[in-house]
Amino acid sequence: TQVWTSRPASPRAAAALYPPGERWEGRALRPHPAGDWAPGDAFGEAAAALGDAGLEVHTWVVLAHSSRLGAEHPDTSVVNAYGDRYPWAPCIAQPATRAYLVDLAAEAAVRPGAAGTELESLGWYGLAHLHAHDKTGGVGLGDAGHYLMSLCFCAACRAGYGGQGLDADALAAAVRQALEPLWRGAPDDGGWAGVEKLLGPDTAAATRAWRDTTARSLQEQAVAAVRAAAPDGFQVLLHADPVTHHTGANAGVDPAHVLSVADGVVVPCTGGPGLLTPFAETGADAVLAANFTIVSGMGGHPATLAADASRARGLGATELRLYHAGLASDADLEAVREALRG
Repeated sequence: TQVWTSRPASPRAAAALYPPGERWEGRALRPHPAGDWAPGDAFGEAAAALGDAGLEVHTWVVLAHSSRLGAEHPDTSVVNAYGDRYPWAPCIAQPATRAYLVDLAAEAAVRPGAAGTELESLGWYGLAHLHAHDKTGGVGLGDAGHYLMSLCFCAACRAGYGGQGLDADALAAAVRQALEPLWRGAPDDGGWAGVEKLLGPDTAAATRAWRDTTARSLQEQAVAAVRAAAPDGFQVLLHADPVTHHTGANAGVDPAHVLSVADGVVVPCTGGPGLLTPFAETGADAVLAANFTIVSGMGGHPATLAADASRARGLGATELRLYHAGLASDADLEAVREALRG
């Protein structure tokens, strides 16, 4: 438990918890040190303390999610069909952004004292996350609406759609037309079938082909860069969702593909462990880490952790993640301790 005294209550921007290396000199896109809220090599100090206590240390690297990057370099951001930029969501199709993410993955993942890493948001980010004063949250967009609002129309993606036989201007118009009834309160049928209904099957498939190919190649490049920088035996996991058109911190992936690239996945299970099944069904000898939120105030259920973990193990989970212990109350932590004793 960290007791904060004179430091800010929250970080002002995305930052590296270590001094960024020489590779970033002269580059426009670069990570920034955290400064006064986590000065110096904060990660190194924490890793040393944990190692001295006998705990194995793994890094956790957030990649395609940075409001600071979008604020300082607006052209890197996802642009939706209305022309609005999402500064928290770098477009992973842009060559400079991809180079930044691959190098960041390698440097931030392979820190001294680390035995492995978890790579978060290694894929498309989109509408989700928003701002503290979001003006669209009152409309209950479902899976289909979120996909349409997450399609990017930056120059790189417009060219990518062209490679799939789509006219980018016509596609943007079709997306806006498809969203109009949803903004007026029409039900969002959700799922990929809902996207096909709104855009048409062929158009929907073409957008997904572009985005799936782009995300998979980035995942391959980033993991390869981490492995090249890491010692033998270094473990590489991805935070992942088994539905490729999903966006966000748990990047949408193809289960068979991602388990052929990485050593395993960290799967969100707070809403239930069902997302583990597609990964388990691949038959891959891989780490399947079930990630449960344990903070009651964040929607977690620490009191049911033992039963939830048991169900997850029955669906193939090999490890647990408890999110976010540093924010849990004493009562939440006691419930977790009781569950782990069993």
